Amino acid sequence: MTTLSSDEAYRQAGVDLKSAEAVVDIAKQAASKTRKPWLLGGIGGFSGAFEIPPGYQQPVLLCGCDGVGTKLKLAFQADRHDTVGVDLVAMSVNDILVNGGQPLVFLDYLATQKIQGEQLSQILNGIAEGCQQANCALIGGETAEMPGFYEPNEYDLAGFCVGVAEKESLYPRKAQIKPGDVLIGLASNGLHSNGYSLVRKILFQDHSLDLQTFIPELKAPLADVLLTPTRIYVQPVLKILEQHPQAVRAMVHVTGGGFYDNIPRVLTPAVSAQINPNNWPMPPIFQYLQKLGNLSNETLWHTFNCGIGYILVVAADQAQAVLESFRQETEEQAFLIGQLIPAAEGQAQVILQ
Repeated sequence: MTTLSSDEAYRQAGVDLKSAEAVVDIAKQAASKTRKPWLLGGIGGFSGAFEIPPGYQQPVLLCGCDGVGTKLKLAFQADRHDTVGVDLVAMSVNDILVNGGQPLVFLDYLATQKIQGEQLSQILNGIAEGCQQANCALIGGETAEMPGFYEPNEYDLAGFCVGVAEKESLYPRKAQIKPGDVLIGLASNGLHSNGYSLVRKILFQDHSLDLQTFIPELKAPLADVLLTPTRIYVQPVLKILEQHPQAVRAMVHVTGGGFYDNIPRVLTPAVSAQINPNNWPMPPIFQYLQKLGNLSNETLWHTFNCGIGYILVVAADQAQAVLESFRQETEEQAFLIGQLIPAAEGQAQVILQ
């Protein structure tokens, strides 16, 4: 009986060791764009090492992890993989930002049926782009080739982030939250990475549309709209927190569950959030989905961000200054979207006017 080399044995099992080895080179190239002075070592070790940057008196480490969800299905169908890496980073770093944290390092996990160099390169470059937007370092990750587990050309992604904040500067500051505080919303890029199971059902199962279909109401093909990456709010929001350290009481990343599930996570039982949806322009993709899917307003606001990806709860007497800072010193579109009111018994904590 002929004895097989390890390369040949694995190749017959569906795993190409040479392709797997090439992953390290692709990852190193992507990670090099995000190199930070607090890193110790580089890509390729058994773990990633980093120091807490200097200047913190009582540093608190913040951890987050997330994925991209069924939005990946659209990337497979369109064979476009350059944006989902940004989504992967955004979902974790925006969550860490809610607690006032600066993301420090990011790790990714990618599992696929077969490693494909161009596809992998697009994904990892997207991850590096997201890390650059968040001013954090891609410190490592894992790529697993798993034949027989995934469909051809498909993969799954997970991301893990560690950030840091000063203990006395953590959010939310629930003891300060009170009726009269106002809500400042930052515009989303569209759907971000939530609600795609419902989106796919409406567009492709119920109405048999194609990703390349040009939709007049959206002024673009569906693929362009649906694969727009999640907005990363880290650098502009941290700038505002530094400029207005006493203004902000709490922050919200509007993800799965929309307004109804995410806003109450940072409030006290004593207040409700009263939202005026007329105070900002809702991107047309949301009206399009509501019309095509015959969705109730409650379903729409309970599923999607509806054009607001991030919210700050701000002291009323400082709200105008915060708004002006966003508009003059960042590229964020900021809107006064509502206020906190005393909670009434039996009343929801999020009220849409």
